[in-house]
Amino acid sequence: MKLLVSACLLGTCCRYDGASKAHPLAERLAERHTLVPVCPEQLGGLPTPRPPAERRGDRVVTGDGADVTEQYRRGAEEALRLCRMLGCGAAVLKERSPSCGRGEIYDGTFSGTLAAGDGVTAALLASHGVPVYGESRIEELLK
Repeated sequence: MKLLVSACLLGTCCRYDGASKAHPLAERLAERHTLVPVCPEQLGGLPTPRPPAERRGDRVVTGDGADVTEQYRRGAEEALRLCRMLGCGAAVLKERSPSCGRGEIYDGTFSGTLAAGDGVTAALLASHGVPVYGESRIEELLK
């Protein structure tokens, strides 16, 4: 199966802080599936590094209050377009991200507090029927 995967989980230095979050099971995932790396924030036109951002309702804002919602939406739409065009059967995305988080994201106060919710890309993919997994669920795709 083809999987859309957050590029940071594959070792690409594309996170807001210019780092990666390479996952130890990424190589095994690549042995079983065709991986399509994406960074929705970069696809939406944001630079790396960039100010940290969090969701506040339907908006995405940086710590200094800049609204980056449109860039996050654009990146989500591009990720969905790639997913469809390349025939990806599911997505493995970075947990807690305002773009990629699924089920739990930071609450928008920049206090490190988690709340129920989805990132912009995870929500868009799920609303179009794409199964979305966080990195803590990679083992399920290795069975």
